[in-house]
Amino acid sequence: MREKSKLVMFPGVQQASTAAVQNAVRKGREWAAGRKLVQMVAAKKWTILLVAVGFLLGRAVILESLMPFAAAYFAVLYFLRREVSFWAGLALVAGSFFAPVPSPAWIAMELAVVFWMIKGLESYEKAELSFAPLLVFTSTLLVKLFGAVLANMLGWYDLMMIAVEAALSFVLTLVFVQAIPVLTMTKKSSGLRNEEIICLMILMASIMTGTVGWGIYGMSAEHVMSRYMLLLFAFAGGAPLGASVGVVAGLILSLADFNAIVQMSLLAFAGLLAGLMRDGGKMAVSFGMLLGTSILSIYIGSQSDVMASTYESLVAATLFLLTPRLMIRTISRYVPGTQEHVKSQHEYARRVRQVTAERVEQFSEVFRQLSKSFGEFNGAVEAVKREEEFNHFMNAVAEKSCQSCHRRSMCWDAKFYQTYKLMTEMMTSVEEGRKPTSKEMPKSWTSHCVKPQQVLGVMAQQYELYKNDRHWKKQIIDSRQLVADQLSGVSQVMEDLAKEIKREGQTLHLQEEQIREALEGLGLSIQSIDIISLEEGNVEIEVYHLFARGYDECRKIIAPLLTDILGENIAVKAERYPERHGEPALVTFGSAKEFEVETGIAGLAKGGDLLSGDSFSTVELGNGKFAVAISDGMGNGERARLESSTALTILQQLLQSGMDERLAIKSVNSVLLLRSPDEVFATVDVALIDMYTAKTTFLKIGSTPSFIKRGTEVIPVTANNLPVGILQDIDVDLITMQLLPGDTLIMMTDGIYDAPGHAVNKEMWMKRIIQEISVTEPQAIADALLDKVVRYHEGAIVDDMTVVVARVERHQPEWATFRWTGIPRFERPRTVS
Repeated sequence: MREKSKLVMFPGVQQASTAAVQNAVRKGREWAAGRKLVQMVAAKKWTILLVAVGFLLGRAVILESLMPFAAAYFAVLYFLRREVSFWAGLALVAGSFFAPVPSPAWIAMELAVVFWMIKGLESYEKAELSFAPLLVFTSTLLVKLFGAVLANMLGWYDLMMIAVEAALSFVLTLVFVQAIPVLTMTKKSSGLRNEEIICLMILMASIMTGTVGWGIYGMSAEHVMSRYMLLLFAFAGGAPLGASVGVVAGLILSLADFNAIVQMSLLAFAGLLAGLMRDGGKMAVSFGMLLGTSILSIYIGSQSDVMASTYESLVAATLFLLTPRLMIRTISRYVPGTQEHVKSQHEYARRVRQVTAERVEQFSEVFRQLSKSFGEFNGAVEAVKREEEFNHFMNAVAEKSCQSCHRRSMCWDAKFYQTYKLMTEMMTSVEEGRKPTSKEMPKSWTSHCVKPQQVLGVMAQQYELYKNDRHWKKQIIDSRQLVADQLSGVSQVMEDLAKEIKREGQTLHLQEEQIREALEGLGLSIQSIDIISLEEGNVEIEVYHLFARGYDECRKIIAPLLTDILGENIAVKAERYPERHGEPALVTFGSAKEFEVETGIAGLAKGGDLLSGDSFSTVELGNGKFAVAISDGMGNGERARLESSTALTILQQLLQSGMDERLAIKSVNSVLLLRSPDEVFATVDVALIDMYTAKTTFLKIGSTPSFIKRGTEVIPVTANNLPVGILQDIDVDLITMQLLPGDTLIMMTDGIYDAPGHAVNKEMWMKRIIQEISVTEPQAIADALLDKVVRYHEGAIVDDMTVVVARVERHQPEWATFRWTGIPRFERPRTVS
């Protein structure tokens, strides 16, 4: 047993240590209390802000006597921030004490009516934010009418002003519904609509109305605040937003103070100048605002007004220069059209792609683990089950033949191992299908067992059941293996998809701006540019434009220019024009293939029938590869056609999904094995041509040789393996060859290849026939080869015949690339591995 360690301290050291610990604990508690206070203040900051806004709105008055802000603000806060509504209501009443026309009783009455109307709706479970404007309108109208009746002021002018105030309360409620979530930053969207921006401006201008009458050293607080707000939005959103803020703020301030009617034009002009100079930074924006206010002040006001306006502008500019850039950047991020908003959109899209890629990778790993567990299960079970099934077989034989035998105990109790060994040896003859006679049986067996023929018969009967059981269990194991292979293939496809998503998530807006500047330098007006991929050989760029259909600027100008910038051939991949006039058209540009494939097909059914057992396919897989495939089903007619077409269809879909070629062939083989208990099979001959390098991969399963004609030379391509659908485990041979421009690939079924019969060297005969064909067009070559074979048989069609010809040529762009001075090539981002 270990001895516990002991810590020994001298008394003085122990006292000092205790004091240090107590001091550390005390400081920790003070730090925790301070942190808690900071957290409480941070949590209450929006409460303090909303209460302060309530105080200013309670003080705000427009058109000398109208106070439509209080009820609207209280109702919206009650629905959106109920925990703050009580304190905000008190602030509204308190602010009305300091209004130019104090009326706290009427404000409190309006708030009370709104509150009890909402409570009444809540009792019926009908209280919703959509009812707030109507509730505010009703409460304002009722309270003002009640006040007019008490004061005996029921003239037409008085009634009209009451209706105007109620209508303004209704409109302001709608405004506050949009603006308060933006003000408190509880709106989670990455951008604001124009309506939300205008509503926020109206709210802030209404808040400034509550400061009317406040001033220091001849400067008005509302003028300083309005110009400060103007600088913020002009620097964040440019001239349009600056002018809009100036108009809205000036209009509402002029309603609060008739002497400030000039503020609308002054602030609008100042906001325009400030926004136009935003590229120069804070100092330039401040100078633009100062210049705008000074020009109109000199033109409109007196000398004292000019000096007061100048001081107000200087104070606002000073506050603006002291404002942290983080605050301005936050505003810009929510204003559509700004660089910060575009960056936030790109960042948001990048995060979404990253999360999506991680999810896809997780699913890929799940499928990989499932595939692994299926494969391990099959391998472990097969070895264990074989021994268990054999023991079960021997027990069944013993039970049926020895149960009623009088020597049972002697054989299976006294001589168990000897009996078991002899019965195992007799299994050999049963497995070979022989039933030995009494004379042919081993003497050891006849001397040991009193009824050997009966035991042998039972053994043969049970062996048949055992074989059937083994067959179906093997089918189950094969099905599991197929599932394991398919899960592995799906996992690989999803992993490739995750890499593709990550690659597309790269930051490419700098390259987009470079392309935009290059196109605008040519005088082309582009709506927007989205770069999906810049990977070499897999470029994809989407361009929105308003060109007319007839001029075709995309093929003649944009594609050649992109070719020069990117350093590889770019072509128009797709065009989508809008249904309505005036909307932008979408054009997709992509990497032009370095090579083109032209095909030709010719075929005949056996005996001149309509339905051939051969199938073929020539299709672009979408991943830069072109597939030429041919399949020959067993026999002729409809059944053979079904098998061959099934093999090609499944193979094509698997290859298009991105599955590995070997796994795709094995999957087709497993499907053909499991889809029918009959003996069916089909040959598969596939050539995958890379459209960018002309490197070609041949997958030949039980098929005849293919031939490549290169000038006068004919090159055979052969592989020796069985067709799919015969054996569970097949060997997939992938043959890779480099094709050259002008090469012609000829693929055929055995009806063509076996034409000369067994007495002739078929490969040499076919090479000579191909060399003798003088035409170069793929369709002409296919027709000529089929015609020669039919003529060789004197017009008889002895088997299904199909020949597919593909000719590889270098791609020639429709329009030549041109060089535009001043447009550099940009570097591609590194591909995500």
